Amino acid sequence: MTKDQFEREKNYRVSISIAKLMISKNIINEDDFEKIKMLLIDKYKPIIGSLTYN
Repeated sequence: MTKDQFEREKNYRVSISIAKLMISKNIINEDDFEKIKMLLIDKYKPIIGSLTYN
């Protein structure tokens, strides 16, 4: 994994963690989370993160 790939993966995972926290605090719902997740995958193009669901 290159440094750039690592940075993209890290940024994706941090962003997903924030979105999950927002779900737990009822700030967003599951539909919003799925939309956010797809936007983050498109933005960061994570290698590993896009393979996992949630």
